[in-house]
Amino acid sequence: MSGTKNAPVGRRPDAWPPLPLKEWEDTRATLHMWMQVVGKIRLVTSPRMNHWWEVALYVNARGLTTSPMPYDAGTFEMAFDFIDHKLVILTSGGTVKQLPLAPRSVADFYRDTMATLRAMGINVKIWPLPMEIPNPIRFDQECSKNFGPSLSARAVPCISSGEPWTSRCRGFPDGARPSVPERT
Repeated sequence: MSGTKNAPVGRRPDAWPPLPLKEWEDTRATLHMWMQVVGKIRLVTSPRMNHWWEVALYVNARGLTTSPMPYDAGTFEMAFDFIDHKLVILTSGGTVKQLPLAPRSVADFYRDTMATLRAMGINVKIWPLPMEIPNPIRFDQECSKNFGPSLSARAVPCISSGEPWTSRCRGFPDGARPSVPERT
């Protein structure tokens, strides 16, 4: 594989660790619900944008982030750190709170996330029903505990390799289809 040693991490073919669907499926489903909780918080706090871009989570070096969201006189941000296994909530006023990403139910994650936000003075209310999944269970009632921290850490290179493409697609008018960036 000549020429790949200096390629950006995530773009090197050897940078992706094994992540078999069967092994990852339960963690993926739990993360999907946790991300819906955070996405709904983003939905109710952010100004509307084309194509629902205000709801999207963005790739960062350690997982996914909301980017800054307005609240009262400042902003706050929520970031899934899949390397150190935590949800980090930061405010423009300097407050930082962390919630562990560990085996816990969606209901526990939802309750702890909302309580942490309230303790930080961020009082948001979201509709606690997941969207666009078959047979949804309310966040506050979902009690399965299917999260594997090491599996989420293995997903980081896979997630971050899509960032160049998603960055290029933001803001294109309806129907525009930019080309997918070439792998180097």
